[in-house]
Amino acid sequence: MEFKHISVLLNETIEGLKIKPNGIYVDCTLGGGGHSLEIAKKLKNGRLICIDQDIEAIEAAKIKLSDYIENITFVKSNFKYFCEILDELEIDKVDGILMDIGVSSHQIDKEDRGFSYIHNSELDMRMDQSQELTAKYIVNNYSGEELTNIFYKYGEEKWSKRIAEFIVEKRKDKEIRTTFDLVEIVDKAVPVEVRRKSKGHYSKRVFQALRIEVNNELGVLEEVLPKMVDCLNLGGRLCVITFHSLEDRIVKNIFKDLNTSCICPPEIPICVCNKKKKIKIISRKPIVPSQEEMEQNPRSKSAKLRVVERVRD
Repeated sequence: MEFKHISVLLNETIEGLKIKPNGIYVDCTLGGGGHSLEIAKKLKNGRLICIDQDIEAIEAAKIKLSDYIENITFVKSNFKYFCEILDELEIDKVDGILMDIGVSSHQIDKEDRGFSYIHNSELDMRMDQSQELTAKYIVNNYSGEELTNIFYKYGEEKWSKRIAEFIVEKRKDKEIRTTFDLVEIVDKAVPVEVRRKSKGHYSKRVFQALRIEVNNELGVLEEVLPKMVDCLNLGGRLCVITFHSLEDRIVKNIFKDLNTSCICPPEIPICVCNKKKKIKIISRKPIVPSQEEMEQNPRSKSAKLRVVERVRD
């Protein structure tokens, strides 16, 4: 098995983590292991925790990181269980955390995973293949209103209602089973002139929305980010790479809130909310790939890296 994945914003992320040789670091989205490999190279007496819900990613990374295996612990899980994972490993605080949000190149390119509109395969889109909910179940069982909301909220798709209506109508005849079945429906639902003006494949927004729904990506992100900050040592860094505006907006807003002290109304002379600033924002603006990286890896074009550091309350 070959797990192909080009790590995005690699140098910028490693620099952002400010790695200490004896520190404890967590890669919450192991993927192809590129970021983890560079972290491991900088550790001497330190420790690296590698988390991924995809067993294929873990098995491939064990080979890639074999030279540093004595300093690494691999955990098959979703990063939403971050605190529970640290408790299980008897770790209180860590010195750095990395999150590279979204689907890996390997998952997109592997035809039987159902993430891509380019390959014809069964609609799946599960990052954790042991879970029950799949994209096929969603398109065949969710109501038209639920589908409309998913496509609009997670895909920012202007034609959400029409696409949902076409899906509901089509599944009356037969089950919508494959990625190409879905692409065909989207093509029929969206006017030709609209599709022609679209940058890239028009189905990408629908596929993105389904993937987010299947894996509860945004809900998990909102829930876990504040908890991760609480698990950082003073001076510890959290680096988050996002690939679309919905993710980045969530990260930006959470970091803004954690960077704020006191939210009492101005008319109240004394603070009663007791809110304390927890982080310092290192990257005031998101760090984006260089022109060279975007040319070498087109999938990096939408990537944004945000870096924060834990401070005293």
